[in-house]
Amino acid sequence: MKNLLFVSSECVPFIKTGGLADVVGSLPKCFDKRYYDCRVFIPKYMCMDSKWKDQLEYVTHFYMDYDGQSRYVGVLKMEYEGVIFYFLDNEYYFCGDKPYLEHHWDIERFIFFDRAVLSALPLIDFRPDVIHCHDWQAGLVPVFLHDSFQGGEFYRGIKTVMTIHNLKFQGNDNVDRIKWLSGLSDYYFSIDKLRTGIDGNMLKGGLVYADAITTVSNTYAEEIKTAFYGEGLDGLMRARKNDLRGIVNGIDYDDYDPSKDKLINVKYSVKNVVEKKVHNKRALQEELGLEINNDRFMLGIVSRLTDQKGFDLIAYMMEKMCQQGIQFAVLGTGDGKYEDMFRWFAGRFPGQVSANIYYSNALSHRIYASVDAFLMPSLFEPCGLSQLMSLRYGTVPIVRETGGLRDTVEPYNQFEHTGTGFSFANYNAHEMYNTVMFAKYIFDDRRDEWNEIVKAGMSKDFSWQASAVKYQEMYDWLIGY
Repeated sequence: MKNLLFVSSECVPFIKTGGLADVVGSLPKCFDKRYYDCRVFIPKYMCMDSKWKDQLEYVTHFYMDYDGQSRYVGVLKMEYEGVIFYFLDNEYYFCGDKPYLEHHWDIERFIFFDRAVLSALPLIDFRPDVIHCHDWQAGLVPVFLHDSFQGGEFYRGIKTVMTIHNLKFQGNDNVDRIKWLSGLSDYYFSIDKLRTGIDGNMLKGGLVYADAITTVSNTYAEEIKTAFYGEGLDGLMRARKNDLRGIVNGIDYDDYDPSKDKLINVKYSVKNVVEKKVHNKRALQEELGLEINNDRFMLGIVSRLTDQKGFDLIAYMMEKMCQQGIQFAVLGTGDGKYEDMFRWFAGRFPGQVSANIYYSNALSHRIYASVDAFLMPSLFEPCGLSQLMSLRYGTVPIVRETGGLRDTVEPYNQFEHTGTGFSFANYNAHEMYNTVMFAKYIFDDRRDEWNEIVKAGMSKDFSWQASAVKYQEMYDWLIGY
């Protein structure tokens, strides 16, 4: 039996702010339990739903020297869908109404978390062969393993994997502060280790000391070796290119299944998508106050409304797209300028633009199951999950060719009648607009071809099973068998 431990700041169904939680919650249950015992360690946040907190079982507690004080560390656990989840308890550090608070405070909290997780392992009687660390919040685990934990027999030989979910977020803070909190010596704060410029960098520490590095798509693994996408760490990514691999994320095919989804109006499958999906479209048009019309080309957007997601391109072309009669169903929150932009267009084009400036899981499912196409013109996108959900629901993605979008959406070829969506290469508003209009032309004038694109997308397999096999191969390689 090979023992694996995931260390992460969030995980579905317990706490979620983004795609990281989906990965950490979904992937462990896909490993073959005859050969892999995969467990997960996350903080026990006060803001977790009480229905989860009430089910936790006490395991142990101890005290750990940190920040010049003796700090309480509690460990609780529960088994969920065949996986054991551990929760690290310290109310001083993990109180608050959301998982992430002020940046400098978060640095202190997650350095504590990283050291406490390693300290807890002998007490919970679980020795992992591989510790799989996710994003900057777990970045010091490989460093601590290399440093103060290397002396003990228990820790010797444990391998580490560092997964980059989004290189933009690195856990930077003043070198002296990270040095004091971590207890690491000056040796670790040279420019080839934890230092970037004047700051210490938690993610960089993990990337330097991990035995293997992964990121969430093949294309993103190549992109982050370049200055444009590398966020200042492209030199390190090039230096570690032989240890870096891209493994595309999946989605939970039980949660996202149009034939069983209780959140949508009419269930359907690839066999009857053409006849039945349109009933969801009409129901959504009615729900959102849009003109009820089967033939009106309807675009969906479910996203954080930020520059990264390409909303400057959409803002530039929104008036023109509306003038072409395209309907928009928008769901999400983010930068005020984009929230206000969608509200303004909803007022200017009533019955055509619906701006839902909040987040609702139920409405997101109905949008995926109802709109004709899904617009995702990201500046960069490590993997992206929305396009995978769109494909699953027979909604045609329109994306920019970057990161995971390039890896998962095959552009439509009208001569060979192949493809699962539409894409454009350059970060250019007119190129995006022309791609949207080409998709609209296929929808309006070549409906049979459009329906073939829909079915091709639904037939693709982006479940976690395929990704899990690739992770298993990496773990076996690290362990040596």
